[in-house]
Amino acid sequence: MSPVRVGVFGLLGSGNLGNDGSLEAVLGYLRAAHPEAVVDALCGGPEAVTARYGIPATRLHWYRGEYRTASRAGAVAGKGLGKLVDAVRTAAWVRRHDVVIVPGMGVLEATLPLRPWGFPYALFLLCASGRLVRTRVALVGVGAAPIRNRATRTLVRWSARLAAYRSYRDEQSRDALRAMGVDTAGDEVYPDLAFALPAPPSRTRPEGEPGPVCVGVMAFHGGDDDRARAEEIHRRYLDGTTRFVRALVADGRRVRLVTGDACDAPVVAAILDAVDSPLVGAADAASLAGLMAEMATADTVVATRYHNLVCALKVGAPTLALSYAAKSDALMARMGLDAYCHPAREVDADRLLDQFLELEKRAAELRRTLAGRNADAARLLDRQFTALTAALFPAADHVPTPRETP
Repeated sequence: MSPVRVGVFGLLGSGNLGNDGSLEAVLGYLRAAHPEAVVDALCGGPEAVTARYGIPATRLHWYRGEYRTASRAGAVAGKGLGKLVDAVRTAAWVRRHDVVIVPGMGVLEATLPLRPWGFPYALFLLCASGRLVRTRVALVGVGAAPIRNRATRTLVRWSARLAAYRSYRDEQSRDALRAMGVDTAGDEVYPDLAFALPAPPSRTRPEGEPGPVCVGVMAFHGGDDDRARAEEIHRRYLDGTTRFVRALVADGRRVRLVTGDACDAPVVAAILDAVDSPLVGAADAASLAGLMAEMATADTVVATRYHNLVCALKVGAPTLALSYAAKSDALMARMGLDAYCHPAREVDADRLLDQFLELEKRAAELRRTLAGRNADAARLLDRQFTALTAALFPAADHVPTPRETP
């Protein structure tokens, strides 16, 4: 028999560590459970994906300026032509595969600014091509949310309907798809795929020496419905976060600033410039594993990006979420820390500091809670991978899941 041909699809290798972490989890599953599979990618950053994961990769869009604003006639024409070319390119790529997996990510939501003819259109092309050429397309552990824009909502709804398999990273995602008119009766909810990644070894430090506070920051400008006041939202977020960091420094605390996407670097620079203290430093993690290693050294974590939260919770760090979407609140509730959410749109440094001090008081208790919730997540993700094998590789004999492998 010829080896099964598996494609992975998404905004991978484009600088977002959360997206790449979801890919890494799926690749780990494939290598453990289906080592015979031949894997390649259609993605945003093919060079980075090939260099990091050793799989062939093709650029997602024919037009290289897809995510730049088109202000000239030539750029507008290039984008328009690119949409037609991408329809053919995507169908041809899908046809070469037996299975295509979209690994995690918030591919069915618009909690950050999003245009319908960008990624939603690309995802629709993928799922429609899969149905047309009879290639199974799986949306695995994805995020979804209510979408007000009619065009984006229509593309998302049809993408989900055309997929052969769907699972979600929280109940809200499944509810959102159901509200859009998708039959989700056979769909399951599992923890985020990044919880399947191995946790870093615990680091020891001299007894009595306090660890740093990790503060995960983000180039946050609100969601897709906030474009008119995006700069106001960003300014309020940055000002509140800076004041919070300054208060920690005034108390003699060491602070490590972390990010989750290349676009967050200006926020780090702005905070470093405003606080100007040797107690504040910036981490340069290039992967979720690197982020976890940073957070494993921290006494506590305060973070905005969803996968910054995942990393902190995965290593058992008491965590406070600067929450910008329902997915963050759902994650914190799943892990038993729902009392420690603060709105990213309305960062109040004084109230945030009060929540932080309460978090620290309960740190030992919360670490025990997180240990139990992480064990539950591990069991559920083993079940996710077993279900994925049954849905996408029905002829395969049982082989160990990643956690069953010695």
